Amino acid sequence: MKVMIAIAFSISGMMLAVGLWIPAKALLAQELLEMAWAESQARRVDTRPWPWADTWPVARLALPENGLSWIVLNGVHGESLAFGPGQATPASDDVGPVMIAGHRDTHFRALEAVETGTHIQLQQRDGDWREYQVVDIRVVDSRREFIDLANTPPDRLLLVTCYPFDSLNSNGPLRYVVEARRQKTSEHAVTDT
Repeated sequence: MKVMIAIAFSISGMMLAVGLWIPAKALLAQELLEMAWAESQARRVDTRPWPWADTWPVARLALPENGLSWIVLNGVHGESLAFGPGQATPASDDVGPVMIAGHRDTHFRALEAVETGTHIQLQQRDGDWREYQVVDIRVVDSRREFIDLANTPPDRLLLVTCYPFDSLNSNGPLRYVVEARRQKTSEHAVTDT
């Protein structure tokens, strides 16, 4: 009987450790991303958050009205999106529209509450914050329509995630697109994060 109890406790302990590993890894990753973003800004170079990372911070995205802020990573491949939103367009200052994608069940879950008129901020590596205001929200069926960046005005920020937000299908064709127009540039953000 004692052996059975010891086995049960061992299995429970292992399950608890595995269950806590992912949240602990996510917290550590966010700290490493913050440090890499600070170094990227200070040195003006791409700084990987950990040695084997195939991505690096390129911007900070903020929804100041919701008190939310994320480090935006280069690219929209698996590793980028696992740790934060990813920038799908080249990381360049003021050249064309900016498109950022994120998972609907993690970082971009907050887009569900965004409405026309919501303010969004985007900080580039130079430290300046670009102010945007949401002008359109739409759902795009990727089987019939694509997001045409070539015909998107250069002063736009597009935030893209899968849709619907509560779907169990992680590979559905619908995309939720928040389009914001650039308003002005300010030196300091009004975020609390």
